[in-house]
Amino acid sequence: QVQLVESGGGLVQAGDSLRLSCAASGRSLSSNAMGWFRQAPGKEREFVAMIGWGGSNTNYADSVKGRFTISRDNRKNTVYLQMSSLKPEDTAVYYCAGRLTGRDYYATDSYDYWGHGTQVTVSS
Repeated sequence: QVQLVESGGGLVQAGDSLRLSCAASGRSLSSNAMGWFRQAPGKEREFVAMIGWGGSNTNYADSVKGRFTISRDNRKNTVYLQMSSLKPEDTAVYYCAGRLTGRDYYATDSYDYWGHGTQVTVSS
């Protein structure tokens, strides 16, 4: 049984930075692509970023490109999301997605495992 546990969320002001972590347990996901998604109140869950197993292949949503950086430490079975220049519209619950097996890295049904999410709130 794979568990993904997100941490690092919180309440910050616009322009601040946060680093989210996603720790996997139960099996190693070091050979799998991983992703981050987010869901704001009343909206559908949306893609934020994806990282390939080796760490060099990354993709970002246009809304976060240049501000967010996804990375991973396979020795720790952990994926990170460094968020900078945060905006109020970044407010959402952020979810870690594990083991990309589907064709589309930006689709929620392409991932096998999900964490419970961590709340990020950005005040103006």
